Amino acid sequence: MVLDLYRNNLAGKFPADLPHSLEKLRLSFNNIMGTIPASLANITRLKYFACVNTSIEGNIPDEFSKLSALKFLHLGINKLTGSFPEAVLNISALTELSFAINDLHGEVPPDLGNSLPNLQAFELGGNHFHGKIPSSITNASNLYLIDVSNNNFSEGLASSIGKLTKLSWLNLEENKLHGRNNEDQEFLNSIANCTELQMFSISWNRLEGRLPNSFGNHSFQLQYVHMGQNQLSGQFPSGLTNLHNLVVIELSGNRFSGVLPDWLGALKSLQKLTVGDNNFTGLIPSSLFNLTNLVHLFLYSNKFSGQLPASFGNLEALERLGISNNNFDGTVPEDIFRIPTIQYIDLSFNNLEGLLPFYVGNAKHLIYLVLSSNNLSGEIPNTLGNSESLQIIKFDHNIFTGGIPTSLGKLLSLTLLNLSYNNLTGPIPDSLSNLKYLGQLDFSFNHLNGEVPTKGIFKNATAVQLGGNQGLCGGVLELHLPACSIAPLSSRKHVKSLTIKIVIPMAILVSLFLVVLVLLLLRGKQKGHSISLPLSDTDFPKVSYNDLARATERFSMSNLIGKGRFSCVYQGKLFQCNDVVAVKVFSLETRGAQKSFIAECNALRNVRHRNLVPILTACSSIDSKGNDFKALVYKFMPGGDLHKLLYSNGGDGDAPHQNHITLAQRINIMVDVSDALEYLHHSNQGTIVHCDLKPSNILLDDNMVAHVGDFGLARFKIDSTTSSLCYSNSTSSLVIKGTIGYIAPECSDGGQVSTASDVYSFGVVLLEIFIRRRPTDDMFMDGLSIAKYTAINFPDRILEIVDPKLQQELIPCSTDKEDLDPCQENPIAVEEKGLHCLRSMLNIGLCCTKPTPGERISMQEVAAKLHRIKDAYLREY
Repeated sequence: MVLDLYRNNLAGKFPADLPHSLEKLRLSFNNIMGTIPASLANITRLKYFACVNTSIEGNIPDEFSKLSALKFLHLGINKLTGSFPEAVLNISALTELSFAINDLHGEVPPDLGNSLPNLQAFELGGNHFHGKIPSSITNASNLYLIDVSNNNFSEGLASSIGKLTKLSWLNLEENKLHGRNNEDQEFLNSIANCTELQMFSISWNRLEGRLPNSFGNHSFQLQYVHMGQNQLSGQFPSGLTNLHNLVVIELSGNRFSGVLPDWLGALKSLQKLTVGDNNFTGLIPSSLFNLTNLVHLFLYSNKFSGQLPASFGNLEALERLGISNNNFDGTVPEDIFRIPTIQYIDLSFNNLEGLLPFYVGNAKHLIYLVLSSNNLSGEIPNTLGNSESLQIIKFDHNIFTGGIPTSLGKLLSLTLLNLSYNNLTGPIPDSLSNLKYLGQLDFSFNHLNGEVPTKGIFKNATAVQLGGNQGLCGGVLELHLPACSIAPLSSRKHVKSLTIKIVIPMAILVSLFLVVLVLLLLRGKQKGHSISLPLSDTDFPKVSYNDLARATERFSMSNLIGKGRFSCVYQGKLFQCNDVVAVKVFSLETRGAQKSFIAECNALRNVRHRNLVPILTACSSIDSKGNDFKALVYKFMPGGDLHKLLYSNGGDGDAPHQNHITLAQRINIMVDVSDALEYLHHSNQGTIVHCDLKPSNILLDDNMVAHVGDFGLARFKIDSTTSSLCYSNSTSSLVIKGTIGYIAPECSDGGQVSTASDVYSFGVVLLEIFIRRRPTDDMFMDGLSIAKYTAINFPDRILEIVDPKLQQELIPCSTDKEDLDPCQENPIAVEEKGLHCLRSMLNIGLCCTKPTPGERISMQEVAAKLHRIKDAYLREY
């Protein structure tokens, strides 16, 4: 008798009274709750039981040992708890056993293979098992599938794995596997005896050393090799030479070196080659372009050099090309854009030069085109508008000239357009106003002029970055650009005459008057007048003390939105322009407040970036009582600050009703902050060290775009040193520059501030946003910091320490053979992309919080890595 209720949208508890004549029971992909009843063990004829992706919980009943006829037991993707159910060890008839993606823990019984000799498929992936993978499992000689991925196993199968001659699928990824002495080598050598092996994954473990030459020598069926994110070294594994069925080679995130071998071109079935984040050098071998089935080619973050070959066009099936962060030079091969399937191209952070090929418009399916940080020049081809599938264009930090092509208005799917830091001229095309999906536009630091459009994305000032273009005018009021004025041709001579006869003398008189006025103010404050120091190059109105008092209802507590060491911040509305602003009033009676005001003015006077809080103007005056008054006026950020977003209900990491922040939002926030710090550290404006990065200094606009603010402790960096130390000396105390919990160790010891100090603070904030615990939490004591806490649990137990609200986003599709979810089209696809992304993010946080400055990576490298993670997670191709 068969009862098959697969995918019937059933809800309720597990059925208690089932016919004793049942031989097959399939309840997968329903909403069945509660525990598995012990009475199920009374159905002694049961041979097949599958209850995958339901909501069952609790332990597996001990009575299951009575199901002696059971052959298939599939209970993956549920909420089962407890240790490995030893009751199943008495069911010697079992051929397939799956407890994948539950909450089971403990060690797997060492005699499992002896108790279940008929086992053919064994799945424990996605639990919390630790210790050793039992070597006895190799006694189940008919095993064709082993998947124990995403656990905490520390000891593997060593050389005994070679006994499983029928094994076709071995997935050990995301554990802590690390052999003693030569065990890693013995294990990899023994794989050669698994002659039926098709899929082999040891990614995200701790294996180290060189791959033996014997690896893969006899496994001629091998198709998928996943060895990324370990500590493997040496040259490209030569054991893969004769494996002509290989479809995927994934070696990223190791320590491989040397050159890519020519024999790669003989692997005609290869579809994916990923060797990013290694130390490979040399040229791309010409034989690689014989791989006409290649779909993904990722060579990013190595030391490859030379010119990009013109033969890219031979890769007629290529969809994704990522070769960023290398030393490639020469021009961009035009044949790349003739590949009919190409969707993703990232050539950023190289030394490419010359023109962007006219044939860029041939790439009809191109979605993602990133050419940032090269030396590309000439005009952006108008044909770019023919690539109508484009969603992301990043051409920033090049030397493009000419105008912005009007044809970009045809890219109706465009979501991001970054042409900043080039030498573009002319007006902004009105056609861009029609792009309804465009959410980010950055034309800053070019030589654009003319009137800014006011429709489409240009209505949203927070989504548009236009700073550093002196000739722009008009636009919406929030952009604070000067008004456009067009004089008739016939009146130009008259205007010129008036300028000479009237305007210039008047300007001189006004200047003299202002000098006298300032001198009078310096001599006495009894008059109560004010003067304003505008910091922006726009026409934002100058403000006085009275203006700011009126805007904030005389600095009413009801308008207080923030308070710091040296200042209070009020929300207000200026009557001159009806703008909502944030007014930062400095408490000048507090020691250091005056220096904080000056530091912030100096830091922000000439910087413009979409992820820095825009300063609109400054006011240095006297208040109604004749006392000194200093304030800065910022653009108001309606989203509040990151600290409030994380802890708005007053709780810590365990608060039950906190704001839900998606993984994508957390990634975007940290990408925004990294972009801001990269700009401060590496822009042409000179290096600025923030010195006090923390969540309360990261403000959010209404689109959840992050902006770094509060530069009261900022310091300019001169050559290799900074202009001040991490401590400020006074007659009675030593004052730390920064906030406890976010200060780099060298600053706690009185060292010098540097960009590496900011990198450390950034790393702490990154860890905090994912773990959702303050670095000053009570749990972080006795030498345990948020960084050490993360490192202890990295990479295998990160789901145990991150914000619980993230876990619901990280449930992958089913992998059970009988209950394969339709979303799993490719059996080798990464099921836990979100978990991989989370691990990559936390790894960057750990790289940033290394104890000494020299060990930390730069913000330039941080930003590049974060953008790659964001693109990989948020984009599907």
